[in-house]
Amino acid sequence: MFDIIAVDISGRHRVNDEYLMVCAAVAASVTADHVEKVNQIAIRSFKSRSAPDVQDVVRMVEDTVSELKFDGTIVTEAGDFYNKPQWLIDSMFSHELKYQESLSERRCIEIAHHVSLSSRKLLLKELGIQ
Repeated sequence: MFDIIAVDISGRHRVNDEYLMVCAAVAASVTADHVEKVNQIAIRSFKSRSAPDVQDVVRMVEDTVSELKFDGTIVTEAGDFYNKPQWLIDSMFSHELKYQESLSERRCIEIAHHVSLSSRKLLLKELGIQ
């Protein structure tokens, strides 16, 4: 069993002339093919007038992960960083980072996706934005 922090960002498209994004970080203990335990979840929202670039995405992930009291490798999809090589993205982080490879990592990213998407939908509803 090993510890990971799966991350997903929802809302990287313009709504009413701005970007309202929600980043979710799921700290979990996993085996190669099973999620054994979700230990903690952190959620943060971000607003921007321009589309996020790679450095913005790195900052959002770092800020969200910093709210966790959990150590583990950050796991993301390559698409979250515009399919840039992992070595390039890894050099921008203070934590260890990897792109998802195993089934359990995929499942944790799915959990993070559901959390970020549903949180963003709730945020848009509360703000009266459609």
